[in-house]
Amino acid sequence: MRVRSGRIFLPAQQNAGMGPWARLVLAAVFMGWACVALAGGLPALYAPGHPGWKEKEFVGRTVYTPLQEEKLLLAESNGTASGLFFEQSIDLRATPWLNWSWKVENVLQGVNEREKGGDDYPARIYVVAKGGLAFWKTKALSYAWSSTEPEGAMWPNAFTSSAYMVAVRSGTARVGELVTEKRNIREDWKQVFGEDIEEIDAVAIMTDTDNSGQSARAWYGQPWFSKH
Repeated sequence: MRVRSGRIFLPAQQNAGMGPWARLVLAAVFMGWACVALAGGLPALYAPGHPGWKEKEFVGRTVYTPLQEEKLLLAESNGTASGLFFEQSIDLRATPWLNWSWKVENVLQGVNEREKGGDDYPARIYVVAKGGLAFWKTKALSYAWSSTEPEGAMWPNAFTSSAYMVAVRSGTARVGELVTEKRNIREDWKQVFGEDIEEIDAVAIMTDTDNSGQSARAWYGQPWFSKH
């Protein structure tokens, strides 16, 4: 792995067997972007040019457009995969609940999200706990708007068992509607990894359709953490 001029370069053999989701997690681990201490949660996703949110492109570029009046971030993917992530330590003992809102225009057709060829999602938000110097111990939990898996399903990511998917929403039910979500990260983490986690290190969002070659549009509200 090489870092040059603020960009990350993974060895070809390491990069080849990984999906964009897993590569985004590794980027968050290795880049070493500075954390920003902010009270009351993360900065607004829709703030243009905010230095905290960084973009990582993998297969083409998912276009993320801030919508100032709506206070939402529009994501448009056309056979592409790129994501945004923000590195900040969150004390889950004090604020274990992740809150956010999202909306999708469509779900994907005929994909098997448990296989590498179907590892695409119209919308997902995930949290990352880094393994420190033991980067291979990095784990992540991804909350997805699933196209095919039933609501409430949990399964290992198609590219790595160090990341688990959670189908918060499923299929076309509530498509086109802005939905508010709330998840207890500590409880979910213990259920899938068997660990009582006390802190996470990064939050990310991604709309991607590179494996299926389809298109998707989604809107994201600002994520924030709360005690209850």
